[in-house]
Amino acid sequence: MRQASIERNTNETQITATINLDGSGKYDVETGVGFLDHMIEQLSRHSLMDITLRAKGDLHIDFHHTAEDVGIALGQAFKQALGDRKGIRRYGSCLLPMDEALSRVALDLSNRPYLVWNVSFDRDKIGDMDTELFREWFQAFAFNAGMTLHVDQLHGFNNHHIIEACFKALARSIREAIEIDPRKADEVPSTKGVL
Repeated sequence: MRQASIERNTNETQITATINLDGSGKYDVETGVGFLDHMIEQLSRHSLMDITLRAKGDLHIDFHHTAEDVGIALGQAFKQALGDRKGIRRYGSCLLPMDEALSRVALDLSNRPYLVWNVSFDRDKIGDMDTELFREWFQAFAFNAGMTLHVDQLHGFNNHHIIEACFKALARSIREAIEIDPRKADEVPSTKGVL
């Protein structure tokens, strides 16, 4: 079974994260930031990864360290669970509507991290979370997962719908990319032989 646990302790956050790539979308998430919990729950549910996450951060300062470090820890657990990436489909993409919002995610589990982020908000916060922190989370997750990730907002004016569509599209893209290809289950999907 492809799963991993990570413990990350700094002067700013203490985080434990467990991911099972071959799960059923079960989650148990507590970060102290309600909207971030909601988004990670969406990630779990729609990717079918099981995610258990506990984070304690310096929320009395702001949510930046918690959001970024949760992305780092989840990305590290994801990368460890993938192992040598043998047999995976590698690529995933999703065009996901949520009411008036439409988000597109495309990713490559290339082990060459990169983020292209074309998402904008017209409010500073969703709930208590600063909207600028969503880019920080996606970047931390992608770079630590070894993922090339493109996230585009195509339509939308409701900020909640926009970012939720982004997380759900990420989830569906991950679900596609981590699936084992029965035609090449014993090979790394690269002419290099490694990812």
